[in-house]
Amino acid sequence: MIFITAKFRVLPEQADRWPEIVGDFTRATRAEPGCLWFDWSRSVEDPAEYVLVEAFRDEEAGAAHVNSPHFQAAQRTLPPHLAATPRIVNANVPQEDWSLLGEMAVPDRD
Repeated sequence: MIFITAKFRVLPEQADRWPEIVGDFTRATRAEPGCLWFDWSRSVEDPAEYVLVEAFRDEEAGAAHVNSPHFQAAQRTLPPHLAATPRIVNANVPQEDWSLLGEMAVPDRD
């Protein structure tokens, strides 16, 4: 899979509205057949920073994402709400889902 994490520094006056601003883009991306997940989180230390964790089945799915109309629309509509260019980590990972964090294994809670 292609695993991507990106940090978005949002203009402070737009930060509370960011989930609404990216709502259509998020829904459209999650509906892509090759999207495994597309999840936003807000920093607990900096309320103007959002982290996007996303994964796509393979390079073909990743290419379909960046060539989609909703991605192209996001390229035009999201930057005016940002304080800086987003930072990204992009890697091919030989798995299809999250692995368990064995060092913090939780016993069954029957």
